[in-house]
Amino acid sequence: MAAYAHDSGFFSRRAIAFIAIVVLHGLLIWGFSTGLATRVLDVIAPPIQTDIVQEVQKRDEPPPPPPPKMERPPVEVPPPDVAINLPAEPSTTAITNVTDKPQPVAPPPPPPVVKVGARLDTKHSPSTDDYYPATSRRLNEQGTATVAVCIAPDGHVTGDPKIQRSSGSARLDEAAAKWATKARWAPATENGRAVESCAAFNVKFVLTE
Repeated sequence: MAAYAHDSGFFSRRAIAFIAIVVLHGLLIWGFSTGLATRVLDVIAPPIQTDIVQEVQKRDEPPPPPPPKMERPPVEVPPPDVAINLPAEPSTTAITNVTDKPQPVAPPPPPPVVKVGARLDTKHSPSTDDYYPATSRRLNEQGTATVAVCIAPDGHVTGDPKIQRSSGSARLDEAAAKWATKARWAPATENGRAVESCAAFNVKFVLTE
């Protein structure tokens, strides 16, 4: 039977290494439990900071197309307004003469007729005193009678005079009619020519002292 030779030096090294590992593990456990190991690690090795850099990939894009060319529409200038004034044709249904015969000229209007009424010719007429009735003088009868007479172109009275308005006395009215037949008149005229006319005149009978 072979004898097993024991190396005491090897045993002692292994024992020391084992003890050192146990002690190291104990220290680590104690350090983690108290936070000392974390602080030691922070001091020894600071935390790693990482920056995320995003690489922007530039795509090779084609250049943009040029802007479309805008064609301007041609500018049309409107023609100027020309106002032509033409005489309006008369709208009538009458038949007009289209021949070349000259139209007759209308005669000028006649001149206005100038009329002048008859007037008493006092120079060639008798006085009313010569026809004053004697009875009317005694009774103090006075008055004015309106007598209508017709006068010829020679100034004489034609026909019988008529009393248009009485004087209030029949004697005076009769005397006025007699006087009118003997009176002379300047006849009425038209454009200077003597014509026959009729008119009314007042014959007044007044007593004088």
